[in-house]
Amino acid sequence: MKAIKKLRQRITHESRLTWLTLLAAAPATIVALALLWFGDHTAKVQWTLTLVIAVFGLGFIMSAREHVVRPLQTMTNLLAALREGDYSIRARGARADDALGEAMLEINALGETLRLQRLGAFEATALLRTIMAEIDVAVFTFDPDRRLRLVNRAGEDLLGQPMDKLLGRRARDIGLDVCLDANEDAPLTLTFPGGSGRWGVRRSSFRERGLPHELLVLTDLSRTLREEERNAWQRLVRVIGHEMNNSLAPIKSIAGSLETLIRRDPPPADWRDDARSGLNIIATRAESLSRFMQAYARLARLPPPQKETVDLGELIRRVANLETRIPVRVVPGPEMIIEADAAQLEQLLINILHNAAEASLETVGTVTTGWRDLTDCVEVFVRDTGPGIMNPTNLFVPFFTTKPGGSGIGLALSRQIAEAHGGSLTLANRVGPGCEALLRLPK
Repeated sequence: MKAIKKLRQRITHESRLTWLTLLAAAPATIVALALLWFGDHTAKVQWTLTLVIAVFGLGFIMSAREHVVRPLQTMTNLLAALREGDYSIRARGARADDALGEAMLEINALGETLRLQRLGAFEATALLRTIMAEIDVAVFTFDPDRRLRLVNRAGEDLLGQPMDKLLGRRARDIGLDVCLDANEDAPLTLTFPGGSGRWGVRRSSFRERGLPHELLVLTDLSRTLREEERNAWQRLVRVIGHEMNNSLAPIKSIAGSLETLIRRDPPPADWRDDARSGLNIIATRAESLSRFMQAYARLARLPPPQKETVDLGELIRRVANLETRIPVRVVPGPEMIIEADAAQLEQLLINILHNAAEASLETVGTVTTGWRDLTDCVEVFVRDTGPGIMNPTNLFVPFFTTKPGGSGIGLALSRQIAEAHGGSLTLANRVGPGCEALLRLPK
């Protein structure tokens, strides 16, 4: 059996086809030759017919072999051309009413599909190269050995060398190893031949030919940070200047009036009352200015949260009991234990409930608070039935307030506390009367 298997493996498809055709024609040939040679025929007729049978039999066998082998060779050539990337060759005689023609049709369709896909890939690659060349961020790709495999024009300008001198070099040789190992959340202060400043780092991985590669994108943040810093200073100067002018203008006016009063000789009979009133106004405005500066210092120097285990439900109920101007209804939720700074979180909730209570007092409404467990966070809600938010644009702008005597830092400080805990704070008008504050905190 093993010998037969080895013999079958050695025999080619063409030889197998030839032998099968011979075996198929063998019975009829043997019968015909037996009747011819054992019949009453002359030797000339016997040899002539034997020769005719042999020639025609072998001819048809070779023709059958050719008609089977040649299309297979044609398909082999077509598939080899497709494998080599030549999608322009097409098979002739492809038609739908023939088994071999259907195979040719499928190969032609495969070639056309691959041609369109390659054309689309070329166009996408050309577009990608154009985009990479035109964008002003530096893009680099590295192989598993951290050798540079691709760089765009901005990357060449940053490193001060052309692409042909950069490709194949290791990241540490061109000063990019620190970027590949850096934390993406913090900008880096780096100096390159083509520029220096603060850079934003973004990394990702992809696979090419089955091997992992790294994509590195460097963005120059210096100009953006300078613009944001300038805008922040401008906003700060406007706010502080406005508040100081509000306090210093009456102080200057009253001080001038008091100076005039003191210089009068003889002084008026009620000069002591006027002086006392003016000094009281100066003291009041100075105290207001001092409160403003303390509020700003408090907002600017918020310490990082000292997290500990906190029972959220107990904290909400305790803060709700602190509000005495209006009853606060607490909607119980699931038992939630989170890691947070209890003091900061309590201050945040006090600010929100205080605002909700003030809004509800205007309409003799109600305040409702509670919490719920979401998929990826815990959500605390505070709802009121007040007049709602009139100016949502400036809601979290520091020192902006519409309340008489308000400091304008409560909501700004509350959102800062929420974000320091990795959460968020939003306020929006409800469908009905009032608004709703949503505090989301990580579990």
